Amino acid sequence: MGFYMENQITKSKKEIIRIITILILVTTIVKYIEFLFIRTDQTIIADNVITKIFCIIATLVAMKFCGLKLADIGLKWKNTLKYIGCGFGLGLFTFAISYGLEMALLAGMGKKPGLSVYITNFGLSGATSEVKLSALALIICVIVNIINVLAEEGMFRGFILKVVTERWGFRTGNYVQAFLFGIWHIVMCVLGVYDGQMSIGQAVIFAVGYVVLAGILALEWGTCVSMTGVLWVGLSEHFFNNFIGNFLHVVSNTGTDELQIIRIVLSNFLSLGIVLLINKKSRKDIKKE
Repeated sequence: MGFYMENQITKSKKEIIRIITILILVTTIVKYIEFLFIRTDQTIIADNVITKIFCIIATLVAMKFCGLKLADIGLKWKNTLKYIGCGFGLGLFTFAISYGLEMALLAGMGKKPGLSVYITNFGLSGATSEVKLSALALIICVIVNIINVLAEEGMFRGFILKVVTERWGFRTGNYVQAFLFGIWHIVMCVLGVYDGQMSIGQAVIFAVGYVVLAGILALEWGTCVSMTGVLWVGLSEHFFNNFIGNFLHVVSNTGTDELQIIRIVLSNFLSLGIVLLINKKSRKDIKKE
């Protein structure tokens, strides 16, 4: 397959484990400080941009320590527009289906659903910190989401997948980065308990949901890296998924985004299924050749 192999790292397995552990630990500490105390998500930014910028810097430091360049983790100009188009197309297709199903279910319940556009942050239990739609809010949302996907794709599907794959193989690397990516998102559940919006029991249930759903996407995007050798497909779909969740909401006469979880689960599984089918077909074509 097209998995990136430009630069082979020389670090031992123990050194790789140590580097990944430190990277995850320091970025997680910064993440929890921002989520629980700085609360950037409650401003017009509506996201935790300090953490994401720190993740980019920390990943670059880890890459430097391992002797890696941006091209080595999949950030290179190989068919960029083509792969970005694939990512956006995948997101548009799967969310068109999932939004349609969500509205159909609400209509079947007699709730008169419709679509509404405004900016919020994201959570499985519902979007919060609504910001009135304006040119400034839209620009900030786009910029923040670009920073977010560069940080998370660069750290998980870029650096971590690269170094683990070189020592333990792609399958192990993909599962490791997917698991860590899922754990990365349970801060939302800790925040829910901290703010008194969730009980511990509810937080545990939602934490499992975050690990599973984020893990599914991480496996898909890791597979996309293996197929293409670059981060662009996952990076662009990641951006689309975040932006559409921040921007386009389903409203009814009883609430907003009431069945959001169904929309997310369906789009995630559809997206993973499509990528796995394409990957399987590609492997068969290679064997034939």
